[in-house]
Amino acid sequence: MLLGAGVLVNYFDRINLSVSGPQLQHEFGLTTAEMGLLFSAFFWSYALLQIPTGLVLDRFGVTLVGRIGSFLWAAATLLITIVSGFGGVLAARVVLGVAEAPAFPANSKATGYWFPRKERALSTAIFDAAAKFSNVIGVPVVALVSVSFGWRWGFGFTAFLSFLYFLAFLIFYRDPNEDAKLSQAERDYIHAGGATPEGQSDSGAGRMLGYLLANRKVWGLTIGFAAYGYTFYLFLTWLPGYLVQTMHMSILKSAGFSTIPWVCATIADLVVGGWLIDHLVAKGMDDSRVRKTVLICGMLVGLAVFGATQTTNPVWAIVWISIALSGLSAAAPVGWSIPSRITDASVEAFGGDVDEVIVDRDFELDMGKTLGEDGQDRIDQQGRGVAHHVDAHRSSGAAVEAAQVVEARLD
Repeated sequence: MLLGAGVLVNYFDRINLSVSGPQLQHEFGLTTAEMGLLFSAFFWSYALLQIPTGLVLDRFGVTLVGRIGSFLWAAATLLITIVSGFGGVLAARVVLGVAEAPAFPANSKATGYWFPRKERALSTAIFDAAAKFSNVIGVPVVALVSVSFGWRWGFGFTAFLSFLYFLAFLIFYRDPNEDAKLSQAERDYIHAGGATPEGQSDSGAGRMLGYLLANRKVWGLTIGFAAYGYTFYLFLTWLPGYLVQTMHMSILKSAGFSTIPWVCATIADLVVGGWLIDHLVAKGMDDSRVRKTVLICGMLVGLAVFGATQTTNPVWAIVWISIALSGLSAAAPVGWSIPSRITDASVEAFGGDVDEVIVDRDFELDMGKTLGEDGQDRIDQQGRGVAHHVDAHRSSGAAVEAAQVVEARLD
């Protein structure tokens, strides 16, 4: 719940510019192109620092990086309340991207520490759904503050919430091995369920990253989630302004309309991406197959966004956007649960799952067809052996070695 609250506040700091944009644009006399640069500035630093912050997390851990990051993102948001023009807002948004870059990789790493695999989908969905739910309550609240007191107070309000979260994280978050209130029975239960080992990662992070970058399945996941990210953040940043400027709604009315797709997205995230996956896995269905099915179906449903391009009716536009965001949101927790199944946070941004890269069932089936029935039996046996090897060692160096074992055995 603490991580979910952090994401909720984290996204308040991201959407405040979307809500206050029309007022800020009018006061500073900005063009639409300049507003686009302000919206993008956050993502320049945020995207570029995903892998470096993963390496930093591996070196210094969730606790320290989470504390520094949450303090800096609160300070960056507060900075916007005193800027006097385009350049100041641009600089503050770049700093915000730097500060928030570790947020999701840290959450994913913390989830791996605290939850066994069979409970990880729902726990991941909770903090991922908070990103969607932030629009349900954040957009109207920030809109109300901005309309009532001015756009600077809107940023000041979200900065205040961020400082409160920093204090909460400082006081309450500990890794399992540092939590004195965690009983030994609870600790044993978490470890027995496949929790990610704590502590500094082995020196093989660079090797593991190089291996993943050379794998086509990792690039497939990367491209897929780049498409997800584009659609998600398009609506996160532009939807309120689009309703104000194109559909001629007031800021408060646009805030009400904007919440509808995010309510649908939050429900899909929790019910399908979280509860349903854990439920099906608990009933004995194949973990990998369940996750792949939800991932693929969700991304396909996301194509409904094209329906919004074919209408000028705001109601139908919201309907199509709601369907698309629901599908994408159901798929998102699958992507964020994948990195917690390996030890290196440095590969978080690529959505890579070492277990599937090494013993991916699709690859096995293709090889089985080539080698025949006896060959398929051999692939099954070797794949299970290597999967056990990976689970036993759970380190980047061991994972690379396991991949090499598979290649040698297949040869």
